[in-house]
Amino acid sequence: MIDHDPPPFDPDAYAERGYAIVPGALASAEVQRLAARARAIIDAFDPEAAGAPFSTDEDRREIDRYFLESGDVVRCFLEDTPAGAERRAVNKIGHALHAHDPVFAPVSTAARWRAHLSGAGLDAPRPVQSMFIGKDPGVGGEVAPHQDATFLHTAPSTVTGLWFALADADRENGCLWALPGGHREGLKRRFVREGDRTRFVELSEAPWPDKGWVPLEVAAGTLVVLHGLLPHKSFANESARGRPAYAVHFVDDRAAWSPDNWIRPA
Repeated sequence: MIDHDPPPFDPDAYAERGYAIVPGALASAEVQRLAARARAIIDAFDPEAAGAPFSTDEDRREIDRYFLESGDVVRCFLEDTPAGAERRAVNKIGHALHAHDPVFAPVSTAARWRAHLSGAGLDAPRPVQSMFIGKDPGVGGEVAPHQDATFLHTAPSTVTGLWFALADADRENGCLWALPGGHREGLKRRFVREGDRTRFVELSEAPWPDKGWVPLEVAAGTLVVLHGLLPHKSFANESARGRPAYAVHFVDDRAAWSPDNWIRPA
């Protein structure tokens, strides 16, 4: 169901900065439906079935079959909360909401966002991964600087993220931070799968810069289009407000899907 036509996309700003902000991309009713659906999935989730917590620290992330086999299903992943925490929070729901969930799927269609994806350079866009990120009050963890193309690689690189704010996001509750123009610096590392094992392949030893990052403070319903090579991150949510979001990652079907990607789409 489409509540309204998505607002315009600025391809020039996207090409310059590596991201574009589109206010009002989702109507308030859609935002409420997505948030309510995520809550329903989480309420029905058994934490004992989730395996190891999902770590947002790439160097400490534990990989198991629960994660590796999530590319074509809908699963909850636990927050990497400290031992003895009052509750076990859900970090995210992934990785095929776009394909299998009756509420999230209609928002995830390439046809609806074709102008935005075309402006980002994708002529034959295909969704390959999606996730709801909870960023719960007080427990939503830090997300280290990264590039989406690290995890979803094509030749040439075409991955493009559509990130939807499902609540107002600001510096207080852990909004996105981006490094404008950083997409022109190339890919820093790759996350590859070898059978049932994964590893990071370092392509550059240059550290992430300390300066130049800007906060992407946006209102609920805003769409942020992210270039796959754009460095972005978020800080822990230490506020009393959640910062839920929904992200769908697209690639161009004309590009070659790297067979060593962790995800194995049908």
